[in-house]
Amino acid sequence: MSSRAARAHLSQDPILAGVIAQVGAPKLRPLMREPYEALVRAIAHQQVHGRAAEAMLGRLIAFGGDAPFPAPEVVLGLTDEQMRSCGFSGAKCAAIRDIAAQSLGGLVPTRRSAARLSDAALIERLVALRGVGRWTVEMLLIFTLGRMDILPVDDFGVREGYRVAAGLEAQPKPKELAAIGEAWAPFRSYAAWYLWRAADLAKENGFKAPAAI
Repeated sequence: MSSRAARAHLSQDPILAGVIAQVGAPKLRPLMREPYEALVRAIAHQQVHGRAAEAMLGRLIAFGGDAPFPAPEVVLGLTDEQMRSCGFSGAKCAAIRDIAAQSLGGLVPTRRSAARLSDAALIERLVALRGVGRWTVEMLLIFTLGRMDILPVDDFGVREGYRVAAGLEAQPKPKELAAIGEAWAPFRSYAAWYLWRAADLAKENGFKAPAAI
């Protein structure tokens, strides 16, 4: 990702320029994980506190022996009792098994294979997985695969960040934000990162909001 080019481009937007002035250079660094691992981790984190999710993942990883993360074959070899002992609900067990099976079957691409697929193609493929929605795939694209032009308009934090950055009374609707964000291409992932930071700063009373427009 070219953070310098992204910052220069997004600074042309008067709303984002105010955020960039307060936040500075973007710190968006993708994690070097396989999509399979990233998706399993995403399932673990759904609807639970982060610490609880990491505890469940820690117990799952223990089943993989010395491997940094258990391979799909290892996950599929676990019994229902073993999966439940990690703390996963029945729905999460089914979702994780599906991700493992589809990784072996090729639907979930390797990191190398994913590099040859477009954002749209990856979204279309991966939302077919049990328990995986568009938002989860968008997070994978941004934080695992390092795609530069993803704007998750359904994300509360992104919409809230735009609201506070623009000094609005209400969040923009997803379609409205998508239209606004067209001008941020090809760096919409960076725009999302800045909007998340704006929302965080607003919660900490550290964001200097403009006058309402």
